[in-house]
Amino acid sequence: MSKDNKPTGPSQRMLRVGELVRHALAAMFARGEIEDDALRGSVITVPEVRMTPDLKIANAYIMPLGGMHAEEIVAALNRHRKFVRGRVAPQINMKFAPEVRFYVDDTFDEASRIDSLLRSEKVQRDLDGEDGETE
Repeated sequence: MSKDNKPTGPSQRMLRVGELVRHALAAMFARGEIEDDALRGSVITVPEVRMTPDLKIANAYIMPLGGMHAEEIVAALNRHRKFVRGRVAPQINMKFAPEVRFYVDDTFDEASRIDSLLRSEKVQRDLDGEDGETE
């Protein structure tokens, strides 16, 4: 909570609608409904969908299996946004269907970067207390 006693994170409705959109997208990708050469043979995962507070935009973070050609796949999905919106709309049962925007999910890269930092020599030295300081 902020000092105004208002919640600072996403609302329960934003989270629920985001999950509905995520499941609809994952099912659509599993069925291979989008015809595009860049998507042919790709297995696409949808780890997260973040909704804007007004529920008009769904930011979908995707990652192809193996992480190969992620930028090309995102570009292809963004070319087919209107088709995707039309397929997602009936499954989420809302008055207005959100516009879906696709982005590469970089959380795995970020987690890997943090892990490598934690395993670095400098951090290990600090953890082991070998820097010459006495406690």
